[in-house]
Amino acid sequence: LNDGSNPNFREHNIDFHASTGALGGGGLTRIQPGEEVVLTWRAVKAGLFVYHCAPPGVAPYHVVTGGNGAILVLPREGLRDGYGDPIRYDRAFYFGEQDYYVPKNDDGSWKRSSNFATQMGDMLRVMDGLVPTHVVFNGQTGALTEDIRLEAQVGETILMLHSQANYPSWPHLIGGHGDWVWPYGKFNNQPDEGLETWDVVPGGTAAAVYTFEQEGTYAYLNHNLIMAFVKDAKAFIHVEGGWDNELMEQSSPPTAIE
Repeated sequence: LNDGSNPNFREHNIDFHASTGALGGGGLTRIQPGEEVVLTWRAVKAGLFVYHCAPPGVAPYHVVTGGNGAILVLPREGLRDGYGDPIRYDRAFYFGEQDYYVPKNDDGSWKRSSNFATQMGDMLRVMDGLVPTHVVFNGQTGALTEDIRLEAQVGETILMLHSQANYPSWPHLIGGHGDWVWPYGKFNNQPDEGLETWDVVPGGTAAAVYTFEQEGTYAYLNHNLIMAFVKDAKAFIHVEGGWDNELMEQSSPPTAIE
């Protein structure tokens, strides 16, 4: 709203990468504070697609302050593997990766601003260095390691959906694989089989399915490990259902080297 109590004066819109024409809808959804608009469009491509705010002149600022997400468009016939056979999955997990550029005070503490408009100048200066201060999943540090508990059972197939509107990423499931992977998130393309790590390009997505075979806690992360552990681009998937020694077992416990 722009009723005097809110200093918001920035134009907004939405660019749907899944749509066709008019700047992805960005040309038909431009609104000022206090306005609303309705857009109807047909999804003609199947896949996972980024959407983001893209007003003239300030699109990067809006995107790196969280103005983005993803839309899933499934094929009418469902997912198919590389041999043309149907893929069934038990649940889907979404990993929305976000890079942030937060300014600091002279004493090294994080700088806080009273609103979206007043922080813009300081944040643009950090953005100009092209090095994010934070990289997280689903909006904040600890979102998928502390706040939300992702759970699965041995034998379940999980569809893993990943988007990044502004920065590259290289997803990896520690202890598992991508049984079938659509590196660009487009389901009409031939999927790749058995990948350890795959690509998410800036402004793009990836999708993968994996059937869990062992219990344990799996880390799904950006395998630029600086982004995963120095920043926070990671999630935990907690799997129950039993351990199979045929797949892995400790042959002998740790002992001193003689």
